Formats: sequence, C-alpha cells, structure tokens
Amino acid sequence: MRTTLDSGLPPLILDRGHGTRPAAPKRHWLGRLLRGLRAGDARLVVNHPLVKDAPASLCLSSPAFAEGTAIPRRHAGSGVGENLSPTLTWTGVPAGTAALALVMQDPDAPLPRPVTHLLATAIAPKRKGFEEGELCPQVGNGVILGRGLFGRVGYAGPRPVHGHGPHRYVFQLLALEHPLALPDLPSLADLLAALTPQTVLAWGTLTGTYERA
Repeated sequence: MRTTLDSGLPPLILDRGHGTRPAAPKRHWLGRLLRGLRAGDARLVVNHPLVKDAPASLCLSSPAFAEGTAIPRRHAGSGVGENLSPTLTWTGVPAGTAALALVMQDPDAPLPRPVTHLLATAIAPKRKGFEEGELCPQVGNGVILGRGLFGRVGYAGPRPVHGHGPHRYVFQLLALEHPLALPDLPSLADLLAALTPQTVLAWGTLTGTYERA
C-alpha cells in the first residue's frame, strides 16, 4: 500500500514485512529504465585505430580525484555543480611532440556513442597541465577549445541522468607529431579525421566517476 505524508518528504511505500521506505522520485525512473544502455568504450578516442597502437606512456593526473574515484561536485556540470574544469597535470611527453590534444568523454551515456564533454587542441608541448577552471571558454590561454555536448564550447562537467548509475569520465591526452589542421570550433569528428597513422606519438588517460542517485 502506498501513502504520502504532507511534510515535504518523499512519498513512503509500506513494504509488507519490512516497514516503510522512501519511494523513488519520478525523475529516477528514466535512468533506471535505461541502465542497460551504455555507449561503451569502443569509441573512446584512445581506442581509435590511429591512436590505440601508440604507447600509453603519458601520465595524466589530478589533485582533485584519483584514478577511478569520484569527481568532486564542484567539477560537475551546470545545475549540478560549479562546472569548473579540474586541475590536470601530466608527464612523459615524448621528444618530437609538436602539440597536445585533450578530450574528455563519457562512455556510460545511454547513447550510441560516448558523449564528448571537452575538446582542447593546439596545446603547447611544453605545457605541464591546466589550473582549475582554465578550460572554460572565458579563459584565454592560447588553447583551441572545440565543440562537445550539444555544441557547447569548452569544459562541460558531469551531469548524468538520475538513477542511471555511476558514469565514467575519461580524460584522454594525446601527444601529436604535428599540429592538426582543424576548422574554427572543431568537433571530435574533425579531430579524428585529421589524424594519420603517424600523428599520435603517445597517449594517457585519467578516469573519474560521477553519479546522480
């Protein structure tokens, strides 16, 4: 039997033999319905045929979260967190690198392909990282920011569907043998189309998670 209390609290479900428990808010139903749908890892940039065979020798890290752990809420997307890109640092850029590219994707989105949350190109090879918030379009630092989720430019933080479970957000750094010839506000498709078998010298990843229960 279902009953509600006029108290501003979630509805209660009377679970025979188990007392009462809060009912799942309606906004969670879609996420639960879609839980079996995931874009998958196959279309991550580092699994592209022109990337995956390069050595995974770049070491990408963040003081905000460790590999495989939760991304702090301040880095979540607009309406959920402060939508600030996290501090990122890296080492292991090989000799001969002419530029770096950075992509953040969500392979757990309930869509045919991972969602792109960040695309940054023309990163100087001498750069060792980014400060917090530096990958927002308002910050001028010589980096070219491309189009990601719904055409948004720059960093768009995690904002997964309620109840869909934890999502992974994979930051992927590529060391490039030459700068890429890209249009203004490039898309991920533009970046991938500009690659050749010799373009990527090395790559590295950092994965954080986020969930809206």
